[in-house]
Amino acid sequence: MTRRLRLLTTATAGATAALLLAGCGGGGGDKSNDKIAGADTGASASASPSVSASASEAAGRPKITFPSDAKNVFEDVKTGDATKDAVLADSALSTNSVDEAIFNGSTGTKALGFYNSGKALESSITYVQGYIDSSDTWIGQVRFFDRKVSLSGSNEAYVTYCSDESKAFIKNKKTNKVDRNATTSRSYVLYHTSLTKNAEGVWQTTNIVSNRGDKACQP
Repeated sequence: MTRRLRLLTTATAGATAALLLAGCGGGGGDKSNDKIAGADTGASASASPSVSASASEAAGRPKITFPSDAKNVFEDVKTGDATKDAVLADSALSTNSVDEAIFNGSTGTKALGFYNSGKALESSITYVQGYIDSSDTWIGQVRFFDRKVSLSGSNEAYVTYCSDESKAFIKNKKTNKVDRNATTSRSYVLYHTSLTKNAEGVWQTTNIVSNRGDKACQP
């Protein structure tokens, strides 16, 4: 790996992406890609107020922490709709939970199974295990932007978003070598995700498909 590579489920990407897009269309939700007032919801050693402090510190929710040299930044946190905002918050925490597992070198972290279920949890475990097996982690910053949420009934939602990985790099734990490759079109990734609200009120990510180098996310 020469650059931080984010999650792709074992499902067929094209078919699943089409399904998720169809779900977004049918949900009657926000179809815009407007950036919501940019709040930093990256989980560093101190959690941000927009996602980690409000959602992650609620009763029963595991706290997520990052090392000081890595950070996720989520734009578009507020939509003006409380339900959509809750979906976006838990979607961000799902992402953070996967990265926390990478940093901890463990697929058994509490947050990983708390914010992910079904295919998303299965592929997250496989993804994290790949880092563990190669003694890798990542450093730097990943920016998540153009986050769009669509609701389908009271317990299902779909979130699409882009990531900018141009400032994030793979680091080997044994050698401390950091792969600092030049930024290319593949530094930008488009995601389609499905979420389901569980009995505890958590919007768990249940499926996720990514398309690296997608034109929709290019600067």
